[in-house]
Amino acid sequence: MNIHDILKNNWGHQSFRPLQQEIIQSVLDGKDVLALLPTGGGKSICFQVPALAKDGLCLVISPLIALMKDQVQNLRRKNITAFAIYAGMSRREVINIFKLAAESNCKFLYVSPERLETNLFKEYLPSFNINLVAIDEAHCISQWGYDFRPPYLRIASLREELPGVPFLALTASATREIQKDIADKLQLKQHVVFSQSFARKNLSFSVFSCESKINKIREVLQKVAGTAIIYCKSRKRTKWISDLLTMHGVASDFYHAGLKQEERSRKQDEWMKGNTRVIVCTNAFGMGIDKPDVRVVIHADAPDCLENYYQEAGRAGRDEKNAYAVLLYSEPEIAELNELPDIHFPSIENIRIVYQAVVNYLQIPQGTENVYYDFDMTDFIKKFKLDTNLAVYALKALEQEELFSLNEQVFIQSSVFFTTNKEGLYDFEKVNPLLEPLIKTLLRTYSGIFDQPVHINEKVIAGLLHVDLDELVNQLKILHGRGVIEYIPQKDGPQLYISHARVKAEDLRINEVNYKKRKEQYKKRVGAALQYISTTDCRSQYIAKYFGEDDAKSCGVCDNCLKKKKTPLSNEEFNNIHQRVLKLIETSEIPASKLFQHLEGIQKDKLNQVINFLQAEKKLVVDEDGFVRVAG
Repeated sequence: MNIHDILKNNWGHQSFRPLQQEIIQSVLDGKDVLALLPTGGGKSICFQVPALAKDGLCLVISPLIALMKDQVQNLRRKNITAFAIYAGMSRREVINIFKLAAESNCKFLYVSPERLETNLFKEYLPSFNINLVAIDEAHCISQWGYDFRPPYLRIASLREELPGVPFLALTASATREIQKDIADKLQLKQHVVFSQSFARKNLSFSVFSCESKINKIREVLQKVAGTAIIYCKSRKRTKWISDLLTMHGVASDFYHAGLKQEERSRKQDEWMKGNTRVIVCTNAFGMGIDKPDVRVVIHADAPDCLENYYQEAGRAGRDEKNAYAVLLYSEPEIAELNELPDIHFPSIENIRIVYQAVVNYLQIPQGTENVYYDFDMTDFIKKFKLDTNLAVYALKALEQEELFSLNEQVFIQSSVFFTTNKEGLYDFEKVNPLLEPLIKTLLRTYSGIFDQPVHINEKVIAGLLHVDLDELVNQLKILHGRGVIEYIPQKDGPQLYISHARVKAEDLRINEVNYKKRKEQYKKRVGAALQYISTTDCRSQYIAKYFGEDDAKSCGVCDNCLKKKKTPLSNEEFNNIHQRVLKLIETSEIPASKLFQHLEGIQKDKLNQVINFLQAEKKLVVDEDGFVRVAG
């Protein structure tokens, strides 16, 4: 089947979007490819179509659990076999998926970059018959970029095991320096680079300085109908803004990573269905969200880098209809942005202090590694009396040194494992008859529960026993306390993953040369964001040039371009419009909405200038009913 038939049969499209076909053909020709496609540019098609056109399986490497799950579900709806391996799965589940991927007609296997380094993955790798390696969010490989993830650096080691298999690196935003770093670190060989224009003709960028952001947000939402996203820097602000909008009759909700998994999913679904018009969120929202009819994206806080801003703003207008990206800032934020590099990159001494606090907070024994811990950041900061920014960014530094990994959206299902033998269990049941139904249900429902921990579903078990969920959980805890089972409740809150053995804080080593260079690169990104806010040039053109697109043209629709279209009003023009307006209304009043229609050949902004002047001079009035008439 050719690639056009695959596209039509599976996605219902008659033709490819710009550059998709060229990227796909290069992959089919066995070439390594670096593809830069802005948000909504259809990156997944670029590896899904060629993988379906060839025998074997496509290995997709992605750091985003939500995106992996979403793409797997979409592929399965098309009757395409796909699996994803992500944090929280048991060893048994992973082995089952690996076996299915190796022995079935599986076409896509999604994994995180960390998974590639496990012995289990290495053991099954030769049996996968991989035809393509697709690396999503490829910018994460560069430690000089805005979202560095160390495990990406070791993806290139796959080349030894998969000689001749093409690599396709995909990202929505990367400067020329980062593009070069991606190619070097992935060892792309004689690769082809495809870059779609970063200019979005249907997207109007605007920046406003304002003291009352909520009033400006309401004004924008009144002028621009349809679905909206509002990005905020803090979780608290998402709820505050959402509550204010709701109070003013706007169907709004808030979203951030601190909410329970079930609550996040519900809020996202309501917004996707259109029941919620506005979602007010942190940057935890949006990855993998494909809603084409978003009309406006508002940033309620000044961003610190254009890469994230462009990706988030680019979620507006994916249907190629007119849409708006609005950035709001206040003057104090400008000073705060200049201070960010020192905040985001704390001293080595302070990083060691936070490291010791984490070790004490979680009571991590010496030698502990490869373990997940529940981690409540708010409680941690409160108990150790730490500055919030210091705690957050010291943990980020430790993450980039691969000592810790903080994941706010890990979902680990509940598990049970019988720790007593069958004779001991029989004796326990005789003494505790009220718990016997639960024990029997566990044994009948979950095979292998005596051999290893198995994932359970408390709601299902409660339904089988006809008891309340709280009662069921209480019984499981009793069995756990009596030493009959080991019961680990589900985890859907933040998890801190300890990837390397604990060391003494004074022995903690940070690569200071790289750390300082990352700080300098961050300063440059902040500087570019500040320049974007203050520029009087075309905003779309400025963004395109930042990403290396030097031949980008002015968009004509951003706030700066529209200002330049307004030509000055000469004295001659003023007098001409002045006389025409007075003559028009000298005998009768006219609705203000119809005034422009009666005065052909006059630019609307120039007419407004004259009207405002005549009102100020009290030569005309606009009454409560919207009619323009001669004053007096």
